[in-house]
Amino acid sequence: MASEMISLSIADLLISLLPVALTLMILYRWTSDAATGVYSVLRMLIQLLVIGYFLDYLFNASRAWIVLAVLSGMLLAAGWIALRTVDRNGRLLKNAVLSLLAGSGSVLALTTTVVLQLEPWYRPDYLIPLAGMVFANSMNALSLAADRYQTERQRGVPAPTARGVALHTAMIPVINALFAVGLVSLPGMMTGQILSGVSPLIAVRYQVMIMCMVFGASGMTTALYLQLCVRGDPSPVQQDPDPTARPE
Repeated sequence: MASEMISLSIADLLISLLPVALTLMILYRWTSDAATGVYSVLRMLIQLLVIGYFLDYLFNASRAWIVLAVLSGMLLAAGWIALRTVDRNGRLLKNAVLSLLAGSGSVLALTTTVVLQLEPWYRPDYLIPLAGMVFANSMNALSLAADRYQTERQRGVPAPTARGVALHTAMIPVINALFAVGLVSLPGMMTGQILSGVSPLIAVRYQVMIMCMVFGASGMTTALYLQLCVRGDPSPVQQDPDPTARPE
């Protein structure tokens, strides 16, 4: 049975900060350093406040060029952050952005234009949240793949083998999420819809769509990035030795 979403007042939010204050006190008493915790909480509050006002403006404006500008910024930021743990250079950044655009962008376009059939196609209240989920998950998978591929190549592992190892590593969190959904966790979008009064059966349909988007976008983005890395690898691409061959 659908119900109205419970409204949160400023007083309610202040009450929710009581456990935060208690945790900060314990951090100060036990470690004499609660500065990081205080900074993280303040930063979270400021970031969410800013993004709240920005999204309110974006949803009300509903202009194609603004939505495309936001998506472009998200894409570039995801590519840059994904390469945080590797020796970042122009070639790798280009590979990351192109992979995100082709892999995650195509999945996002398929979902919004064919599955949801948004009118208009740039409807920001759907497009921006969905893009955020897809880009964020693909970014994490891409980051794991880039780091593992570089590590394997530095160990002298042939490029095709390193590519396979990196893809396997990158997909572990995504596959774990598929195993855990509904058993260990209720994903954020599904939880939000249920709290807002949407039928759990409808929320489940949306969550299935989201999980398919995340799996497909992460896999396609990572595979494209790794393929570009193999093709642009300055070292000769070696073939795995035949384990049945006898040494001469």
